[in-house]
Amino acid sequence: MELSGVSKHVLLCNGVSCIKNGAEKVTDAVRKEIKDQGLLNKIHTTKTLCNGRCKEGPTVVVYPEGDWYKEMTSEKGKQLIDKIKSDQRIDDALAYTYDGKSFARFQDNK
Repeated sequence: MELSGVSKHVLLCNGVSCIKNGAEKVTDAVRKEIKDQGLLNKIHTTKTLCNGRCKEGPTVVVYPEGDWYKEMTSEKGKQLIDKIKSDQRIDDALAYTYDGKSFARFQDNK
């Protein structure tokens, strides 16, 4: 697969706990939104087996920022792609960032 031009990598957790909470629907919605918005050459997705935040699943991680989103839904997945397209972050209680040492909510970082 050609990845030149890709600026974002979205990791979609599809581990057992996340699947029980709707991860497959989130994955389908995110991938459909990327395709529908013509962003296949800008955003690459990878289904993961476990992102290690099982109690907060489904989780989605966006790189290179390293932003984590917990308790994702199909609708929030679509919103995430809209935000990525405009180089913004979802700024709500479900969004975390990782500074290399610990996770903190976006609003805690302001």
